[in-house]
Amino acid sequence: MIVRMWEARSRPAVFDEFLAWVCEKAVPEVEGHPQHVSSEVFSSTDHRVVVISRWHRDPLDLPAPPPTLVARSPHVWDFTQVDR
Repeated sequence: MIVRMWEARSRPAVFDEFLAWVCEKAVPEVEGHPQHVSSEVFSSTDHRVVVISRWHRDPLDLPAPPPTLVARSPHVWDFTQVDR
């Protein structure tokens, strides 16, 4: 299993619009893929949104956010579970 963490910071004035875009457009776009297992969306008080998605393999990228909604480009990291 691969866990992908996607994080972006919105412009403060459009945070609600950015969060709606993530929840209503970006995440649903990848959820139908056969390798997708699950997704969770988190927000913070400093206008960041984090999406944690789980994949059997070959995770898809979320679509690029509209530039008018973000303060900077998203960051993406992939993780695999550690056996301990």
